[in-house]
Amino acid sequence: MGERSRPALYSIPAHRAFSDALVTGILAQHGGDVIGLAQGMILLPSNRAVRAISDAFVRKSGGGLLLPRLVAIGDPDLGEQAGGALDPLGEGDAIPPAIAPIRRQMILARMVQQTSSHPVDAGQALKLGQALGVVLDQMQVERVPVTALADLSLPDELSAHWQRSLDLFSILIQRWPDELARLGVIDVADRRNRLFDRIAERWGRDAPSGFVVAAGISSTAPAVANLLRRIATMRQGSVVFAGLDQEMDEEAWQAIGPFDPDPVTGRVPVGHESHPQYALKQLLDRMSATRDDVASWRWGSEHDARAVRGRNISNAMLPPRLTSRWRDLKSADRSLAGVEALEVATPGEEAQAIALALREALEEPGRTAALVTPDRQLATRVSAYLARWGIEADDSAGLPLSRLPPGTLLIAMAEAVAERFAPVALLTLLKHPLVMRGEGRVAWLEGVRSLDLLLRGPRPPAGLQGIDMLLAARDEDRQAALRLATRQWWPQARALLEPLEQVFAGAPSLAQQFAVIREQAGALTGDALWAGHQGHAAADLFAEIEASADEGPREADVRALPALFDHMLGGVAVRPPQGGHPRIAILGLIEAQLVQADIMILSGLNEGTWPGLPAADPWLAPRIRRELGLPGLETRIGLSAHDFASALGAPQVLITRARRGAGGPAVASRFWLRLKAMAGGHWRTAERYAILAQALDRPPAHRPASRPAPVPPASVRPKLIPVTDVDRLKADPYAFYAKRILRLARLDPVDADAGPAWRGTAVHEILQHWAESPARDPAGLEERARAMFDRPDVHPLLKALWQPRLIEAVRWIAAEVMADSAAGRSILAVEADGRADIAGVTLTGKADRIDRMPDGSLGIVDYKTGKPPSAKQVRAGYSLQLGLLGLIAEQGGFSDVAPPLTAGCFEYWSLAKKNDAFGYRDSPVDPLGKRDKIMTADFTDWVHAQFEQVAATFLTGDAPFDAQVNPEVASYGDYDQLMRLEEWYGRDDG
Repeated sequence: MGERSRPALYSIPAHRAFSDALVTGILAQHGGDVIGLAQGMILLPSNRAVRAISDAFVRKSGGGLLLPRLVAIGDPDLGEQAGGALDPLGEGDAIPPAIAPIRRQMILARMVQQTSSHPVDAGQALKLGQALGVVLDQMQVERVPVTALADLSLPDELSAHWQRSLDLFSILIQRWPDELARLGVIDVADRRNRLFDRIAERWGRDAPSGFVVAAGISSTAPAVANLLRRIATMRQGSVVFAGLDQEMDEEAWQAIGPFDPDPVTGRVPVGHESHPQYALKQLLDRMSATRDDVASWRWGSEHDARAVRGRNISNAMLPPRLTSRWRDLKSADRSLAGVEALEVATPGEEAQAIALALREALEEPGRTAALVTPDRQLATRVSAYLARWGIEADDSAGLPLSRLPPGTLLIAMAEAVAERFAPVALLTLLKHPLVMRGEGRVAWLEGVRSLDLLLRGPRPPAGLQGIDMLLAARDEDRQAALRLATRQWWPQARALLEPLEQVFAGAPSLAQQFAVIREQAGALTGDALWAGHQGHAAADLFAEIEASADEGPREADVRALPALFDHMLGGVAVRPPQGGHPRIAILGLIEAQLVQADIMILSGLNEGTWPGLPAADPWLAPRIRRELGLPGLETRIGLSAHDFASALGAPQVLITRARRGAGGPAVASRFWLRLKAMAGGHWRTAERYAILAQALDRPPAHRPASRPAPVPPASVRPKLIPVTDVDRLKADPYAFYAKRILRLARLDPVDADAGPAWRGTAVHEILQHWAESPARDPAGLEERARAMFDRPDVHPLLKALWQPRLIEAVRWIAAEVMADSAAGRSILAVEADGRADIAGVTLTGKADRIDRMPDGSLGIVDYKTGKPPSAKQVRAGYSLQLGLLGLIAEQGGFSDVAPPLTAGCFEYWSLAKKNDAFGYRDSPVDPLGKRDKIMTADFTDWVHAQFEQVAATFLTGDAPFDAQVNPEVASYGDYDQLMRLEEWYGRDDG
């Protein structure tokens, strides 16, 4: 059978460029026979590794070459893409096909939903089903039989939660084989196991005519180990490991684990699964081989680093209990020559510095550079910075479909439906760049912008009917023209959205939900959504989901739809069809395996990023996983540690981290800390990139804005001013200038909370209608208040929190009005408009209420939903509204108020809480001037003088409208950005 007596096992050390070294050796052994080379086969761990080896062959050959067959054994479609080489036709019983991943996830989600003792929505069921599938795969990969669960001796300390999860898991995995049998399929992991077993058996009987090399494979699956053992013993077979540490002494090697059972307790101590060599050591054990059986691959390439780098990496990754050896290391074994570190403040600075390092590599002809990071957000930022120089990096890791335009549109549709077309979700959908793409886009956006302006403020009623009600409101207000323009556009948008509302008004199945989203997404975008490679990926995913949805979850709550879409779309990585720059690559950890560039930039070295946090298993407790022999949750950390150690072998390495992440301060990665602790005084930093990054965006000179003080001509200065703007004019003339002269107004947020302005308007409307009613029945006031809260545009939270307060306050108002009436005080006018010519300008104002006092004088009343202004503010010359209204009244400015026209009472009626009750009166004046208040009889004269001064200064004079003259006076800050307040406020020259 042509077997070897000793297995052919080799290792390419980390300091060598794996792909180039492997290809150099293969060509040295088989390159002389062109046909023999083409008949060979190289098994590799991933499709990216296939590309890396293929590129290495191209570099090494220098011309045309018939390549050996390159097979990625990690490819889910292994049997199909390898053809007859690994799955020969007509040999024994055919291996059943594998179940499609989406179909499998749907069925598992339905099983979870049916078996669970409590309701589980579709989105949660799909996530649990996916996690269940992961555990099933791990059991099949590790060849753990289902019966192993029954043989477990579980301790009593297992919590009730884990016990319930285990019981449910046991039921599900016992039912799963019946589901597969019903469909005539098997799991992908099971099919791969069978395929590898068949290959090993076949090659044991009849070895391939050409050579077979298994390279860079670190999977510890028993089926893979069995196949590798078979390859290593074939006459023309060999197994080449990537970065097996042959520098580590025997004590350190044995300290990694796995360990033998304890002779007393029988328990097996947990090995250091997070060590980069743990997986390779376990693989050797399962191949019935030892590290002594592995020879060093004797070929290298011009891309290798110095051999001492391998010892440096080995020392840095010593098991924890042996790190004390670092103190005794020689200088050469800790120097890490060629490795530099860069630590910056923020991820933005990190991305900028990385982009500069990549750009620098291009200055040398033929030099290659690669960024390796698991942080996709950082990779996206680096791509954006590189684009400034016209460099499009080859980002082979791709982006999740959920972050690309087709995915964001589909998620926006799901959110709009789930939130019943709430303003923010609706506008996000309608403004999406794919919606109405083409000639009609401009007209469409004009309509969307009109709707946006109408939706500023409190939320309208839910559903499309809420928008209809908003547009059907009376046209007398200031938004009449805007509402009319939106009415003309809205029917087009409504027709596209109505099918969504109609379908989701019922209880649609998951298949119906996806179908209607698909149909209306095509209608909204003119099928542009499904175009291009990104659209094709979305279309393929939808086709698979719809084909399997009938076998999926039965109960699909529409509120879970956005999370469901985000989960499904986020699981699809989309890569551009064409490559980027030939010498710059951005790689994820999987894509970086077996890839090495002249400069490797390893970034995002913070805990939780690299290494990432182990994904929790919702089904099996860590103790149960260990008892079953499944990989621990830290196994993934060990794999990422191996990726890190392998990438450190490049000739030049730059490692980077940011001290702060998106959520706050970040902790340095354990890999970073290990290297820094081992290197000691030899730790080299690359601060030049940080300095260049900061200098790149630093302006040549700092010219801050000075305090604005516009001086408009007299012809544009207002000669009409409402009483509510007098305080603004005195305290912040620039804000008055922006509002009244530039006519700029702040837009309310979309879907804004009903704030004080909205509450004040609502209360004034209630009190006005009640005061104008003939009877002024106290019960009628409360009834009107309750009716206001029953309106569909009132948010439930506002109703729950503010209604009890308002009801108590209006009861107080009704009682006070009745008491005043009994004492001879009567209401003359409510919400009365008045004007008077004073100091060369026209002063206007609306009085909430004007009363006739028992002595015949006028009482000016202002309703406040909050705390009224203090007497101190009034004496300082601000909060003059009550006095100015009294001044207008005394000059006959209110047509509904008959003489006598002397204002003798000024009151705030506050609806706020005081002394454990809602509602109280306050006055800024006092008949005798007590408590430092202005005397009532002098108030209007004093206010008149104040107003004459401000009018003469700003309205009829030529004074500049300075910004923030009195910053201690409370203001809304609507124009702070316009006046560039942050640039000049607080400076000595400001």
